[in-house]
Amino acid sequence: QDAAVRTMMEARRVAVVGASPRPGSLGSRLVAGLAGSPSRPELHLVNPRYDHIDGLRCVPSLAEVPAPVDLVALAVGDASLEAQLDLAAARGDRSAVIFSSAFGDGRRQRLAATAARAGMALCGAGCMGFVNPVAGLRVVGYVEPDPLPAGPVALVTHSGSAFSALLRADRRIGWSLAVSSGQELVTSTADYLDYALRTGRTGVVALLLETLRDAARLRAVLSAATRAGVPSVVLAVGSSGPAREMVEAHSGALAGGDAAWEAICEATGAMRVRDLAEMADTLELLCAGRRPRARSDGSAGRIASVHDSGAERAHLVDVADRVGVDFARISPTTSRRLTEVLDDGLEAANPLDVWGTGSDATSCFAESLVALAGDPDTDLTLLCVDLVPEVGRDDSYEEAVADAWVRTDTPMAVLTNLPSAMDRVATRRLRDRGIPVLEGTESGLRAARHVLGFDPARRPAAVQAPAVDPERAGRWRSALGRGAPPGAAGGFSLLADYGIGSPRAHHAASEREAVAVGDEIGYPVVLKTDEPGIAHKSDVGGVVVGIANRAQLATAYREMSERLGPPTVVMGTAPPGVELLVGMVRDPLVGPLLVVGAGGVDAELRADRRVTLPPVSRSSARGLVDGLDVRPLLDGYRGRPAADLEALLDAVVGFATLVAELGEVLEAVEVNPLRCGPGGVLALDVLVIPRRPPRQD
Repeated sequence: QDAAVRTMMEARRVAVVGASPRPGSLGSRLVAGLAGSPSRPELHLVNPRYDHIDGLRCVPSLAEVPAPVDLVALAVGDASLEAQLDLAAARGDRSAVIFSSAFGDGRRQRLAATAARAGMALCGAGCMGFVNPVAGLRVVGYVEPDPLPAGPVALVTHSGSAFSALLRADRRIGWSLAVSSGQELVTSTADYLDYALRTGRTGVVALLLETLRDAARLRAVLSAATRAGVPSVVLAVGSSGPAREMVEAHSGALAGGDAAWEAICEATGAMRVRDLAEMADTLELLCAGRRPRARSDGSAGRIASVHDSGAERAHLVDVADRVGVDFARISPTTSRRLTEVLDDGLEAANPLDVWGTGSDATSCFAESLVALAGDPDTDLTLLCVDLVPEVGRDDSYEEAVADAWVRTDTPMAVLTNLPSAMDRVATRRLRDRGIPVLEGTESGLRAARHVLGFDPARRPAAVQAPAVDPERAGRWRSALGRGAPPGAAGGFSLLADYGIGSPRAHHAASEREAVAVGDEIGYPVVLKTDEPGIAHKSDVGGVVVGIANRAQLATAYREMSERLGPPTVVMGTAPPGVELLVGMVRDPLVGPLLVVGAGGVDAELRADRRVTLPPVSRSSARGLVDGLDVRPLLDGYRGRPAADLEALLDAVVGFATLVAELGEVLEAVEVNPLRCGPGGVLALDVLVIPRRPPRQD
């Protein structure tokens, strides 16, 4: 597809099938856009109703266009699509754009097959086309900004409405490519991004996606972008729809319906945003071109902020805490510089309330911004004012930030609290000077968090899949391939083969066997049901802990076997520690997902987890663990000893290796809890759900 996509994006000879002179029609807008393209492509118009359109010759059939063209724009209805694409493919035309929805039984599949056989790139169906400012080509059938501002952002969106909204947004965002890709019958988001990155003109990626297509290649392209220092901003709407089997494990419920998106962003370093407002703020901040310096300790950067309101300063602190943005700890030198410019009674602190008497506001705000921007702990400086139209058109804030902007090369932006109150004239002047204006407290702070957290250095070369142990993998593939769950004891054996230990555990199917196992292990012991089909043992009273002797074990076994069935497992008791969860669940679009989270019976309620795609390196395993809310507990809490973090990382990497080797024969596997203490980690329970063997008809 690479050559065909490039030919489509830079087409020099274009045929418009369905060209029209009728104002406002798709065929008319296409012709106008192509004719006005800076690259001046050679146009061939096709419509049996006309001899000429806008002074250009028009032929009745694509068959009469001499020689193959680079691109065929199909401005025709669904009923005509297949015949026209068949003809284009037979002629050797290199690519096509399908604007209509291609409804009809099997029509989309037939169109895709035709293009794929011919090696054609295909934009759509159900798309709005594309604009390539770098190549000077407009293949868009709708009224969009012309010219489209050139810049670093490559946009691919499944939504035509969002395509228009983003291109028309009154923001300082410039584009290297803008594609409304629609249904992506052949050419995928990854294909467009690969092209955009190869041009060398793309510095930011923006995606608005409804579903995942060609997930493996998308992951590879996004990872390559991150390693090249190109940030990716992803707005994923809808969900990939996890399989029903996922719900049997806590991990499935924890992963949720959008786990695939989260996993791809986690694995590739892409920035995941929640809505268009956050996307626009993030893109504008990135388009300003200033990047925070990388911190030597690998931590995310910190902000400094300047305010004209004590209440709004407090509000910003509240929102920053909620979204996870930290404030710089300014130095005594910076504090002294601030004291020199502040009115008496104002505290030289970060965040900084500058408003006192209001005299010489321009100088006071400018000097405060410069001082904070120059502090060694500051990575991004914000002027947090509402930008409301001032009496007498006072431009103090505008001039202050403009002065500060040219006196420092560190990231800086204006952040407004209420977009509807903004003075659009002042905002435009700021943006014309290259200064980003973030439109909303939360969306702006989330944008700041994304930019501050982007560090390609923390993304090493692509994680290589671990070397497969053929004997181990073959043994377990054979055992799991039969489709029957292995039971707890078998599950613990599986974990042990991948370096994850557990207390001694043996299966017992009778009172006599249970007591014999307890005597061998040594008391106290734990008794758990091992009845097939019981995924969550605690929910049905299938776990008894602290069994001190053989008499208690016999009694516990009799009661449990009468209620739940004779299969049980008798285990030794683990020392205390922090309980985590590691699990794998299968997503129907991307395959195995790896979940690391807070464990225990309330794991789903706490919903404290991170999701990624295997394979997992040791550094990425550390990132998963560090991202958990319970992470501070591992360092020791209120006199409790710290857990062995290195042993935990060994367990996560070992589990990821299990998933890499056996993921194709598993629907889910979960260790919950994985108890982490000073002496290492132990799996206290395991659930294994093999994939069902294919039906033999």
